[in-house]
Amino acid sequence: MTCDIAANEITAFIGPSGCGKSTVLRCFNRMNDLVPSARVGGSIRYKGHDVYAEGVNAAEVRRRIGMVFQKPNPFPKSIYDNVAFGPRLNGKKKGLDDLVEKSLTGAALWDEVKDKLHRSGLDLSGGQQQRLCIARAIAVEPDVILMDEPCSALDPIATARIEDLMEELKREYTIVIVTHNMQQAARVSDMTAFMSVIDQEDGTRHGGLVEFGRTEQIFTHPSDPRTEGYITGRFG
Repeated sequence: MTCDIAANEITAFIGPSGCGKSTVLRCFNRMNDLVPSARVGGSIRYKGHDVYAEGVNAAEVRRRIGMVFQKPNPFPKSIYDNVAFGPRLNGKKKGLDDLVEKSLTGAALWDEVKDKLHRSGLDLSGGQQQRLCIARAIAVEPDVILMDEPCSALDPIATARIEDLMEELKREYTIVIVTHNMQQAARVSDMTAFMSVIDQEDGTRHGGLVEFGRTEQIFTHPSDPRTEGYITGRFG
């Protein structure tokens, strides 16, 4: 499995359940290090450096490559403290007010919460909570934002807000998204990777990359019949 993730673009990973999309996404910032049974092979290179090389600080990898999860997961803290948590953890003490405002503005949430920053983040709606999590991710000034099914728990209106936000965020960040929603991938992504479960010679089955290319090409003229079968609904 080899693919290049372009800077300041949205790359979508699509494919049937169980093909390894989320597992691959969590490899990008070493979240799988936190799973005792996980085993990683191959290499993931970020700006030319193997993120799994000996001596690489996993915490720094996660700062540079942030993640937003499927279900909004704000901390049981104030809106302000949710956003300031990461910067404080990294030793930042000055300029937090400006950073919180900048991050919430970047997540298209500032105007909705600027008068209630000290209320719990858990009081927000589901869509607002997800945007708060995006603000929390960008507060530590990453280069890349990983999004694992970020809209699956949201209603259509909140989903549209997140999709619009992704388009805005790619001006400053590289975004990689996993989604089961092919229409969403077609709407928001520049590149699409189709993954599927592949039969191995030894009789086992593993997830693997089938096809990777510009989104328009993948959805209109896929080169692999498995991709076409998935996109047209014949399987998956």
